Amino acid sequence: MSLAEIEAFDSVALLRMQNGVINAIGPDLLADLSRCIHEIRKHFGGVVLAGGEKFFSIGLDLPQLVTFNREQMGDFWEAFNQVVLQLYTLPQPTACALCGHATAGGAILALTGDFRYAARGRTLFGFNEVHIGVPVPYLADLILRQIVGDRIATRMLYFGEFMEAEAAQQAGIMDEVEERSAVESCAVERIQQLAAMPQPAFGMIKQNRIEAVHSAFLNNYEAKKEAFLICWFQEEVQNLLRKAAEKF
Repeated sequence: MSLAEIEAFDSVALLRMQNGVINAIGPDLLADLSRCIHEIRKHFGGVVLAGGEKFFSIGLDLPQLVTFNREQMGDFWEAFNQVVLQLYTLPQPTACALCGHATAGGAILALTGDFRYAARGRTLFGFNEVHIGVPVPYLADLILRQIVGDRIATRMLYFGEFMEAEAAQQAGIMDEVEERSAVESCAVERIQQLAAMPQPAFGMIKQNRIEAVHSAFLNNYEAKKEAFLICWFQEEVQNLLRKAAEKF
């Protein structure tokens, strides 16, 4: 079974991650997401990225990744960043529908949308990377600062705390907080509205929004990737990652 599937709502694709309850991000999920993104780019006018009811995505599949050697981890890191970039730079309107928690790598995927919708109540969002000894990826750092500004992003990344949906809305991350049963339909409705706009104009407006982040990422990615991998394979960090993996 594919770990990501497209559900069509007229011209809008709902792209659903379905890698178990927690939607941990490993190579297979990334491959299926990339395949779906390619299809969406060709055949749909917009996309809503969704996960499950308990977790949008818990983040990277640490139990699998801690077994990787440097070459394998480098390949994974390349694939992860490419999927994030593909989602972020899609010319069509995009949204992310968070019925469940979006943490660490899951929060990064949620940042890629033009809009974010979350379920009311204890739906957690945030980046705890600093607690396990690794930096938030460069591309995610750039996007987060674009969305919420430097001061809010700095507090989020330095302290690595999770916030509930209403607090994330107050910070400017979530555009709407809805009852869980309405999250996906509200996101689809918004993207259907935007998909009906003249798309050449919409695409240019979106390109203007994303081009500074896109350019900075491309100019600095190789150095940032190398720095990340050096950090990842430090002995202390590997010990922290293994302890975190035991909680999955």
